[in-house]
Amino acid sequence: MIRVHRIDHVVLRTTRMEAMCAFYGDTLGCEIERTMAEIGLVQLRAGDSLIDLVDVDGELGRMGGPAPSTTGNNMDHFCLQVSGGTEADIRAWLRERGIDGGAFETRYGALGYGPSIYIQDPEGNTVELRFAGETPHH
Repeated sequence: MIRVHRIDHVVLRTTRMEAMCAFYGDTLGCEIERTMAEIGLVQLRAGDSLIDLVDVDGELGRMGGPAPSTTGNNMDHFCLQVSGGTEADIRAWLRERGIDGGAFETRYGALGYGPSIYIQDPEGNTVELRFAGETPHH
């Protein structure tokens, strides 16, 4: 029922925002699309997708725990653009597979604002499912 169309964005936590912006911007050619300094977020355009850089000392970064290291996670979550029916259909589909999702909320991604839900994979990685070109209705 759920069909993945593309990765919407990835979120990388960093202690070296300037170096990360230089690498993804200057080295790889991604342009800064949006900066929200008050929460420690820089979003770079990567083709049809986004790379979000989150300062671990900023508002968003502090929610992710300690800084990335050889024993700590660097990726906060990744987001898949999907389609698959109404909110009730999607919740039922996930529930049948033993997956509890968070609330559907409007969030910003590669295609602008739209509805999404956070789930976790078997390893505990957070996956955001973002509904491309549709709004799942209740």
